[in-house]
Amino acid sequence: MRQVLLVVDVQSTFSPPEWLVKGIQKLADVVPAVATVELHDEQRTPFHQQLGWRPAALDSSAVKTEQVFVKHGYAPSPETMDYLKRLKPDRVLVCGIQTDTCVLAAGFALFDAGLYPTLVTDLTVGSSLDRSGQLGISLWTHHFRHTTTSAEVLSGLIAEQK
Repeated sequence: MRQVLLVVDVQSTFSPPEWLVKGIQKLADVVPAVATVELHDEQRTPFHQQLGWRPAALDSSAVKTEQVFVKHGYAPSPETMDYLKRLKPDRVLVCGIQTDTCVLAAGFALFDAGLYPTLVTDLTVGSSLDRSGQLGISLWTHHFRHTTTSAEVLSGLIAEQK
Protein backbone atom coordinates (compact mmCIF):
# COMPACT_ATOMS: atom_id res chain seq x y z
CA MET A 1 0.00 0.00 0.00
CA ARG A 2 1.33 3.42 -0.97
CA GLN A 3 1.06 5.70 2.07
CA VAL A 4 2.10 9.30 2.64
CA LEU A 5 2.29 10.99 6.03
CA LEU A 6 0.94 14.53 6.40
CA VAL A 7 2.30 16.21 9.54
CA VAL A 8 0.06 19.13 10.48
CA ASP A 9 1.53 22.15 12.28
CA VAL A 10 4.04 20.45 14.58
CA GLN A 11 5.96 23.66 15.18
CA SER A 12 7.13 25.75 18.12
CA THR A 13 4.13 28.12 17.89
CA PHE A 14 1.93 25.29 19.19
CA SER A 15 4.37 23.91 21.81
CA PRO A 16 4.41 20.29 20.63
CA PRO A 17 5.12 17.77 23.38
CA GLU A 18 8.41 15.91 22.93
CA TRP A 19 6.66 12.50 22.78
CA LEU A 20 4.63 13.75 19.80
CA VAL A 21 7.66 15.03 17.89
CA LYS A 22 9.61 11.81 18.53
CA GLY A 23 6.67 9.56 17.61
CA ILE A 24 5.97 11.43 14.38
CA GLN A 25 9.66 11.51 13.45
CA LYS A 26 9.86 7.74 13.91
CA LEU A 27 7.03 7.32 11.40
CA ALA A 28 8.35 10.02 9.04
CA ASP A 29 11.66 8.16 8.88
CA VAL A 30 9.97 5.14 7.23
CA VAL A 31 7.00 6.62 5.34
CA PRO A 32 7.23 9.41 2.74
CA ALA A 33 6.26 12.52 4.71
CA VAL A 34 5.34 16.15 4.18
CA ALA A 35 4.58 18.80 6.77
CA THR A 36 2.58 21.98 7.03
CA VAL A 37 3.64 25.00 9.04
CA GLU A 38 1.08 27.66 9.85
CA LEU A 39 2.44 31.19 9.54
CA HIS A 40 0.74 34.48 10.26
CA ASP A 41 -0.20 36.86 7.47
CA GLU A 42 -3.06 39.03 8.66
CA GLN A 43 -3.82 40.10 5.06
CA ARG A 44 -4.53 36.48 4.13
CA THR A 45 -6.13 35.16 7.32
CA PRO A 46 -7.29 37.69 9.95
CA PHE A 47 -6.43 35.68 13.06
CA HIS A 48 -5.60 38.66 15.21
CA GLN A 49 -8.52 40.77 14.05
CA GLN A 50 -11.08 38.00 14.53
CA LEU A 51 -9.59 35.90 17.34
CA GLY A 52 -7.14 38.23 19.13
CA TRP A 53 -4.44 35.61 18.60
CA ARG A 54 -2.01 34.81 15.81
CA PRO A 55 0.58 32.17 14.95
CA ALA A 56 4.19 33.24 14.50
CA ALA A 57 5.20 35.00 11.30
CA LEU A 58 8.27 32.75 11.10
CA ASP A 59 8.46 29.16 12.30
CA SER A 60 9.61 25.76 11.11
CA SER A 61 8.50 22.15 11.36
CA ALA A 62 9.80 20.26 14.39
CA VAL A 63 9.69 17.08 12.27
CA LYS A 64 12.09 16.46 9.38
CA THR A 65 10.13 15.63 6.24
CA GLU A 66 10.78 15.59 2.49
CA GLN A 67 8.73 18.76 1.95
CA VAL A 68 7.41 21.52 4.19
CA PHE A 69 4.52 23.67 3.00
CA VAL A 70 3.50 27.00 4.50
CA LYS A 71 -0.17 27.59 5.10
CA HIS A 72 -2.16 30.58 6.31
CA GLY A 73 -5.25 29.46 8.14
CA TYR A 74 -6.65 26.07 9.00
CA ALA A 75 -6.53 24.07 5.76
CA PRO A 76 -3.51 22.84 3.80
CA SER A 77 -2.41 25.11 0.95
CA PRO A 78 -3.31 24.33 -2.67
CA GLU A 79 0.40 23.56 -3.22
CA THR A 80 0.28 20.95 -0.47
CA MET A 81 -2.80 19.34 -1.97
CA ASP A 82 -1.32 19.34 -5.49
CA TYR A 83 1.84 17.70 -4.19
CA LEU A 84 -0.07 14.99 -2.35
CA LYS A 85 -2.30 14.27 -5.36
CA ARG A 86 0.77 13.86 -7.59
CA LEU A 87 2.07 11.15 -5.23
CA LYS A 88 -1.11 9.09 -5.87
CA PRO A 89 -1.20 7.49 -2.42
CA ASP A 90 -3.63 4.76 -1.46
CA ARG A 91 -4.13 6.68 1.76
CA VAL A 92 -2.79 9.78 3.48
CA LEU A 93 -1.86 9.27 7.11
CA VAL A 94 -2.56 12.46 9.06
CA CYS A 95 -1.11 13.46 12.41
CA GLY A 96 -0.19 16.63 14.24
CA ILE A 97 -1.48 19.40 16.39
CA GLN A 98 -5.04 20.60 16.92
CA THR A 99 -6.96 17.44 16.03
CA ASP A 100 -10.26 19.30 16.30
CA THR A 101 -9.28 22.20 14.02
CA CYS A 102 -6.27 22.11 11.66
CA VAL A 103 -5.94 18.32 11.53
CA LEU A 104 -9.68 18.00 10.89
CA ALA A 105 -9.46 20.72 8.21
CA ALA A 106 -6.71 18.68 6.52
CA GLY A 107 -9.02 15.67 6.57
CA PHE A 108 -11.78 17.61 4.82
CA ALA A 109 -9.37 18.96 2.20
CA LEU A 110 -7.96 15.48 1.52
CA PHE A 111 -11.43 13.95 1.33
CA ASP A 112 -12.69 16.67 -1.01
CA ALA A 113 -9.63 16.10 -3.23
CA GLY A 114 -10.51 12.42 -3.63
CA LEU A 115 -7.70 11.22 -1.37
CA TYR A 116 -8.20 8.82 1.53
CA PRO A 117 -7.38 10.47 4.88
CA THR A 118 -6.54 8.22 7.82
CA LEU A 119 -5.89 9.73 11.25
CA VAL A 120 -2.97 8.37 13.27
CA THR A 121 -4.74 8.68 16.62
CA ASP A 122 -1.73 8.28 18.92
CA LEU A 123 0.22 11.00 17.09
CA THR A 124 -2.17 13.88 17.51
CA VAL A 125 -2.87 16.49 20.14
CA GLY A 126 -6.02 18.57 20.40
CA SER A 127 -6.43 22.31 20.72
CA SER A 128 -6.64 24.10 24.05
CA LEU A 129 -10.35 23.16 24.11
CA ASP A 130 -9.46 19.45 24.35
CA ARG A 131 -5.73 18.77 24.59
CA SER A 132 -6.38 15.00 24.65
CA GLY A 133 -7.58 15.16 21.06
CA GLN A 134 -10.59 12.95 21.77
CA LEU A 135 -13.07 15.48 20.39
CA GLY A 136 -11.12 15.66 17.13
CA ILE A 137 -10.75 11.87 16.94
CA SER A 138 -14.52 11.50 17.39
CA LEU A 139 -15.23 14.09 14.70
CA TRP A 140 -12.71 12.43 12.37
CA THR A 141 -14.26 8.99 12.90
CA HIS A 142 -17.74 10.43 12.26
CA HIS A 143 -16.72 12.16 9.02
CA PHE A 144 -13.99 9.92 7.55
CA ARG A 145 -14.17 6.60 9.48
CA HIS A 146 -10.53 5.68 8.91
CA THR A 147 -8.15 5.77 11.86
CA THR A 148 -5.02 3.85 12.78
CA THR A 149 -2.13 3.98 15.23
CA SER A 150 1.58 4.34 14.61
CA ALA A 151 2.10 0.75 15.84
CA GLU A 152 -0.39 -0.53 13.24
CA VAL A 153 1.32 1.41 10.46
CA LEU A 154 4.77 0.18 11.47
CA SER A 155 3.65 -3.45 11.81
CA GLY A 156 1.97 -3.20 8.39
CA LEU A 157 5.23 -1.96 6.87
CA ILE A 158 7.13 -4.87 8.44
CA ALA A 159 4.54 -7.33 7.08
CA GLU A 160 4.87 -5.83 3.58
CA GLN A 161 8.63 -6.32 3.66
CA LYS A 162 8.30 -10.05 4.29
